Amino acid sequence: MANKVLITDTTHPILEERLREAGFDVTVATGLGRDETIAATQCMDALVVRSKVIVDRAFIDACPSLRCIGRVGAGMETIDVDYADSRGIRCLNSPEGNRDAVGEQAAGMLLSLLCHINTADAEVRRGLWRREENRGLELGSRTVGIIGFGNMGSSFAKKISGFGCKILAYDKYKYNYAPDYVEECSLKDLQQKADIVSLHVPLTDETRYMANAQFFNAFAKSVFVVNTSRGKVLNTADLVQCMESWQVLGAALDVLEYEDMSVDGLAAGDSMPEPLRYLVQSPRVVLTPHVAGWTVESKYKLAAVLADKIVAALC
Repeated sequence: MANKVLITDTTHPILEERLREAGFDVTVATGLGRDETIAATQCMDALVVRSKVIVDRAFIDACPSLRCIGRVGAGMETIDVDYADSRGIRCLNSPEGNRDAVGEQAAGMLLSLLCHINTADAEVRRGLWRREENRGLELGSRTVGIIGFGNMGSSFAKKISGFGCKILAYDKYKYNYAPDYVEECSLKDLQQKADIVSLHVPLTDETRYMANAQFFNAFAKSVFVVNTSRGKVLNTADLVQCMESWQVLGAALDVLEYEDMSVDGLAAGDSMPEPLRYLVQSPRVVLTPHVAGWTVESKYKLAAVLADKIVAALC
């Protein structure tokens, strides 16, 4: 009997094509509510989700035939992976598919921040020609600290290595991992030496709000911060506090604490939170709408990588 797979969100057609080529019975049903998704999954061997579907214990318990959960992307915080593992369900993701895109986006945002590109562009469009006010900083003269050296952190390091900057990396769960252009170090050493810190960690109970006032104030120098990981890794109110004290010189943020991952936007509310208002109004901040990793090429690669992993897991 063919393995049955439910795809619950839009993704590149290559995912469905490769699964069908492997003999799988594929159903694509997007836009379903939670109860409808659970009902549709009850007879499935595999479920493919993005970030809109929360696969918790109740969901898993309601789907006894489920053997595999695939996430088109990297972050697994919307899936109870530990519980799924305890039920013998394989949990798969595809960070290999968008690591290049994330690395390039993080590098681009950092360069924009250091060279005032966004600010200068806006000024020229208003007829202003402010050269001295937009004098930039060279990345090659600085030390970049990378926290988390998985697919995304290592990609970012590779992208910026050609600039000649010193690159430090801290990863709590890895040893002897760094290429020759990266220096492994402790978090304390990174905070002593870095001019720039870039966050590349998954969102877990351990990393939630790890980048807070205590974290930033532990840096020996005032720093620039880049976050292309998850919004809730960084405490926005604390970031603003540290920007006001100039402990943080500027921020490049592709993700925000106030995002609602289930609806592709900022969390609902009658008014913009004050910390977010500060960021939006600050010329020392570069913001993008969670698009690091969101390229034409990565859309294909994310789906293709996941398809191959599902086929390997179930065949």
